[in-house]
Amino acid sequence: MSRLSYDTAEVLVYDPVTGNRTATRAALYNLGFRKIETVGALDAFASSLRRKPPDLVLCEAQGADTELCTMIQNMRQSAEGYNPFIVVIVTAWDNSNALVHRVLNSGADDLLLRPFSAAILAQRIWAHIERRKGFVITSEYVGPDRRADSARPSDVELFTPPNSLQMKAKERLTENAAMQRLDSELKTARHKLTSEKLRRDAFQVCILWRLVQDAAPKSRKYDGEMEKLKIIASNISKRCLDTDYEAAVEWCDSILSAVDNLREGEDRNAAMHLLGHAALGLNRVFDTEKSSAEHLKEIEATVAIIKARHQTAMAS
Repeated sequence: MSRLSYDTAEVLVYDPVTGNRTATRAALYNLGFRKIETVGALDAFASSLRRKPPDLVLCEAQGADTELCTMIQNMRQSAEGYNPFIVVIVTAWDNSNALVHRVLNSGADDLLLRPFSAAILAQRIWAHIERRKGFVITSEYVGPDRRADSARPSDVELFTPPNSLQMKAKERLTENAAMQRLDSELKTARHKLTSEKLRRDAFQVCILWRLVQDAAPKSRKYDGEMEKLKIIASNISKRCLDTDYEAAVEWCDSILSAVDNLREGEDRNAAMHLLGHAALGLNRVFDTEKSSAEHLKEIEATVAIIKARHQTAMAS
């Protein structure tokens, strides 16, 4: 492994067990880290992330794994936080499929099973400095690329997230130089995160419109897709206020109005027509390069895949 210098890198350790926090801190110190903050409560962990985002996070999943994973994904999804791209290593004693699934879907960089040695920790940290995975942005996930088959066709674009740990440990930038570089890279990365999330969410609205259109009114599936539609459209509208995407707010208002009309039993045909028109209009705001026919073709192809997967799941 190449020689790295950790003395200026900042680490935040969250673990509710005092003995584990002490052991993790000792292991980090032996590796050369000197700026180490430890916390034992999840709210203190969240507060520290907001107050002074570190370069590296080690956080224990035991006891509150669902809340922790939700917190990580909220951080990844938020373009408003200072740094959504912090290197995050989750530690755990449990290696159940359910826990592994939650951690990987949270957007964490890594899952490290306890007990671990300082040598194993060093290897993992080195990997996230030298070979950190490219990030993907979808409507429901922001984080390292988890595709099992990287050769499988996909329209999901990988991008290299800002890595302040690499700046300090490998490139050995001073704290001020690293901060200036990080600020510059975060500006570009936040813009990409915001624009790609909006594009993905707008496309998801179109998918939900088609699923609602084909679902039986008042069914569980129908009500669930309608609720998702309302949540996503509301979130898009909030994010687009006072931006270059003001037109999206009007389309979102129309979508929300159509959803309310459908729920209240208004003219279904008129409400569904309004919903489809607004969904397609919203999609065009964030994806101007495709024609209306191309948009519809892409939507129908995705809906067909979703229905095929559902039928396969029902048959198995």
